[in-house]
Amino acid sequence: QLQLVESGGGLVQPGGSLRLSCAASGFTLDGYSVGWFRQAPGKEREGISCISSTGGTRNYADSVKGRFTISKDNTKNTVYLQMNSLKPEDTAVYYCAASPRATVQAFCILTGPPPPGDFPSWGQGTQVTVSS
Repeated sequence: QLQLVESGGGLVQPGGSLRLSCAASGFTLDGYSVGWFRQAPGKEREGISCISSTGGTRNYADSVKGRFTISKDNTKNTVYLQMNSLKPEDTAVYYCAASPRATVQAFCILTGPPPPGDFPSWGQGTQVTVSS
């Protein structure tokens, strides 16, 4: 059974850092592109970052560019999201999602984080709260 599990969320002060992990089981991530998404209360799910199957290409939404870094360790079957300089507006539930589709990877490489509907496999989410 394909499963993704996010971890690493929590409460952090503005300007602080967190590292989220997305661990896969039941399949290997080396054939999948992976996206990180977030959803704040009352808002739509937003794609914030994506990474190609090899990890060689990464892309970011403007809202997090320069502050967040996505990485992929295929030996550990895990994708990470390092979040620095956190702001209160980063408060949300953060999700990872994976797709084996070449079209999704191409979108990530050429355009940025693909739409949530393009990803068939999702984790349960981890809460990130940025507050003083």
